Amino acid sequence: MFLRFVVNLAEMMRELPIVIDGRGHLLGRLASIVAKTLLNGQRVVVVRCEGINISGNFYRNKLKFLKYLKKRCNVNPARGPFHFRAPSKQFWRVIRGMLPHKTTRGKEALGRLKVFEGIPAPYDKRKRMVVPSALKVLRLNPVRK
Repeated sequence: MFLRFVVNLAEMMRELPIVIDGRGHLLGRLASIVAKTLLNGQRVVVVRCEGINISGNFYRNKLKFLKYLKKRCNVNPARGPFHFRAPSKQFWRVIRGMLPHKTTRGKEALGRLKVFEGIPAPYDKRKRMVVPSALKVLRLNPVRK
C-alpha cells in the first residue's frame, strides 16, 4: 500500500514541470544540469533565458558565435543548419547538443523541455527555482572580469 503511494507520488511529481529562473546562471552549467534532469524523465521549464550569462571574454564569445554563423549548407542554405538569434532558442540548442537527440530517448527528453524569454502566463504564478551550482555569483571569482 505504502509503496504504491510512493510510486504514484513519484509519477505525479514527474508530470509537474520544474520551473527554473535562468537569470544569473551560467549557460553551460545550467544546460548540463537541465539535460541530465530531462534524461531522468522530469519535465523542465526554463524562464527568463535572456538573463543567462556566458562566462569569458566578450570578444572571444563573439568570435565563436560568428564562426557558428558561417556554418551552412553550400547547396541550399535554406536546408540548415539554422542559426537561432533568440536567447531561448540558443539555450535550447545548447541543451540539444548535450542530449542524444537523434535517438528516440533523446527526442523524448527534448520534448520535455520548454524555454521562454520572460515569464509567460502559466508560469508567472509558479515557484521558480535556481540552481546554486550554476549561479554566476557563486561560481565566478568576483575579482576577475
